Amino acid sequence: MKPLAILAVLLTALAAVPAAAGPKNCPPGLAKKNPACVPPGLAKKSWHRGDYVGDYDYHRIRYPDRYGLPPLGPGQRYLIVDGNILVVNEDTYTIVTVLRAVSAILD
Repeated sequence: MKPLAILAVLLTALAAVPAAAGPKNCPPGLAKKNPACVPPGLAKKSWHRGDYVGDYDYHRIRYPDRYGLPPLGPGQRYLIVDGNILVVNEDTYTIVTVLRAVSAILD
């Protein structure tokens, strides 16, 4: 077979292979999600002011000084939710402020 004929066969074969939509072993439906290939129940939520956190698994910070945080005024408390320190209204559990991420629970 001539070199040009071989090249034409190779190019035809490569054109028939579909481009990958996402990482290996990722179902097409999850490849389109953001973040890609992460099931919706496992994707971390991005917290914003006004979000309600009462239905989520949280840790109440009882000793804010261990995190370098100042004491809060009445009606507010610190919580750790999904690795983030949040200030919430203690009556409604809505977020007042998103402070920062933490790597460990210290109290």
